[in-house]
Amino acid sequence: MKKIWIGILILICVSFAGCGNAHKQEGQKTCTLMVECRNAVEKDSLRKDLKEFLPTDGVILKEKKVSFQSGESVYKVLERTMKEEGILMEASFTGDIAYIEGIDNLYEFECGDLSGWMYCVNGKYPNVGCSSYTVKEGDVIEWHYTCDLGKDLGQEYKKQGEE
Repeated sequence: MKKIWIGILILICVSFAGCGNAHKQEGQKTCTLMVECRNAVEKDSLRKDLKEFLPTDGVILKEKKVSFQSGESVYKVLERTMKEEGILMEASFTGDIAYIEGIDNLYEFECGDLSGWMYCVNGKYPNVGCSSYTVKEGDVIEWHYTCDLGKDLGQEYKKQGEE
């Protein structure tokens, strides 16, 4: 009789553990995140003392599948992943709009007046801030350090009215 009760108790525990995991996974999706600063590492204009703190290949975070909840922004995914990986990240806010100032000790203007962090999703650079872009299942998010307002990343910014 004792064995039957122990068996029932184990079955109940396993059942609840399974339900807990199913609930935890509900609403979770995955995307890919990568952070790199190759342009900065290759530039002579970057301070030599700063170069020694950056990865020699410029890859701060290799492509990694990460989980996110429905409705989360690119900023939230980056913030959480950097914290989990122990990588320094600093941002400033204007209202709800986040601006990435630095990642892994590499800050805006370290390679000149037109340098800083930019992100792209699925190969395209959105015209909205990272805290306003909602991540979708399967998105590939890349953070790149630019030394020339995106020109070194293949981006051309035109003033309003220019074609």
